Amino acid sequence: MSLIYSIDIAGTFVFTISGALAASDKKHHHDIFSVFFTGFITAIGGGTIRDVTLGAYPVAWIHDINYLMAVFAGVFFTLIFRRYIIRLSRTLSIFDTIGMAIYVVLGVQKSITFEVNLLAAVVLGMVSGIFGGVIRDTLLNEIPLIFRKEMYATPCLLGSALFVILHLFHVEEQLNFILSVLFIFGFRLLATKYNWSLPRLTFRE
Repeated sequence: MSLIYSIDIAGTFVFTISGALAASDKKHHHDIFSVFFTGFITAIGGGTIRDVTLGAYPVAWIHDINYLMAVFAGVFFTLIFRRYIIRLSRTLSIFDTIGMAIYVVLGVQKSITFEVNLLAAVVLGMVSGIFGGVIRDTLLNEIPLIFRKEMYATPCLLGSALFVILHLFHVEEQLNFILSVLFIFGFRLLATKYNWSLPRLTFRE
């Protein structure tokens, strides 16, 4: 089992926790199935859109049962330990950021192996990272993070571009993977801590 594959499964696990935590929030009053479904769609949403776009069939979670096992494990972990992990400061944000960073880099890496143009690979990397969260927020009737003031898609786009640049300089693949994930994770946390945001556009009627 390769390091990157192991990280992929771990990313599925933590992204599931992000979705399951959001659905199990008191204000949503969801049952166990709803919590599972939200965790599941959060974990596989972005990757599924990426694979369908690339024509990568069968989609990863259909082909490999370990992804579904990671989803089940993430949901049960959340249900059992929610009372404890929810006490951690910004738990949902941390799990979401970890999963997002991993999925972005996996997305751009897989796109490159399918020999798409590099700009498309950057975009698909971003799609892999953010669309699970977009679907989660939409299902929960929340405004998706990409439409809020805080930076969400920008770290993904820059991290995806970083992976491509390092790839062009022939940086070893696993080192490139780790550096790009850490960049996205660190950028996102700093942006959240210091309230970084892009300039707002104002349109006159």
